Amino acid sequence: MANRLVIFDTSVFIDHLRTDKYSYNFLALQGLIRNSSVVLSELLRRASKQVEISFVAALAKNHPILSPTSKDWLESGEILSRMNKNKGYTSAKLRDLHFDVLIALTARHNGATVITSNRSDFELIKDYKNFQLEIWQEKAR
Repeated sequence: MANRLVIFDTSVFIDHLRTDKYSYNFLALQGLIRNSSVVLSELLRRASKQVEISFVAALAKNHPILSPTSKDWLESGEILSRMNKNKGYTSAKLRDLHFDVLIALTARHNGATVITSNRSDFELIKDYKNFQLEIWQEKAR
């Protein structure tokens, strides 16, 4: 497991930075960290403090960045279209899901595991496209 690739979803970083709730998980992590360009973009979009901007810069400097391919972008649209037909989501919900679908597809074609605390959205995506998924919840200390 030490040589598996992992991509963190934005939710893990946000939850951890706000509450430090995943300290145990990070210490016990086995795998090589890869960044998603989508996640880094989401983090920067929300960054308002220098410490947050510096955190993203450190992630980008210390771990390789993986980006969605043109095939991933096209497939994400197809998946979201099927979700919309099946669930009747609002355009706002589809926009929210789009980045998560791109993260999942990027992980899939790079053989990486997505680590997230956003169980509902990523398990929904997994119903439409199989990929490796790990859900983090706060560990008892």
